[in-house]
Amino acid sequence: MLTPERAKELNETMVTEESLLLHVKNVCYAMGAMAEHFGEDPEHWQAIGMLHDYDYEKYPEEHLQHTAEPLRDAGVAEEDIRAILSHGYGGCTDVEPVTNLEKSLFTVDELTGIIQACARMRPNGITDLEVKSFMKKFKDKRFAAKCDRALILQGCEMLGMELRDVAEICIKGMKEHAEELNLQGTGT
Repeated sequence: MLTPERAKELNETMVTEESLLLHVKNVCYAMGAMAEHFGEDPEHWQAIGMLHDYDYEKYPEEHLQHTAEPLRDAGVAEEDIRAILSHGYGGCTDVEPVTNLEKSLFTVDELTGIIQACARMRPNGITDLEVKSFMKKFKDKRFAAKCDRALILQGCEMLGMELRDVAEICIKGMKEHAEELNLQGTGT
């Protein structure tokens, strides 16, 4: 089974940009929290989150078109590759998310961007971020405008969950790693 350590090792062969490395860590920890919610293996889901943008830095215009073969060659299981490909559903792949793992990755990818932006605006970062504050920022279309809110809502619908519940789970997962994610705030 794919572990976070192996995923990090594979990811580092392709991803060097600091902002992208931070993004995949945000997704990784949010995915671990989603796994806990569904009673699944958090480390496995974290590994999928870590690898989800494997080819993005080198092939942004062909995202996910250069993922399957190299990961397959590296011994990554087909179901893990499928999960990674499914997060691009409707955009750059036709792999529809069907499992809770796939639906979670589809949703969490964009959602963590808004959570991260919210946390960065707060003196205490994510450490005291509540879902109520997140929901206010989510409703403001100008805030973190590049994050696809329609896609997030589509993912929540696929999961059969309310946005506020998914956000609360992801905030909790990211909060536990605030320092590593550089979201601990400045305290001022």
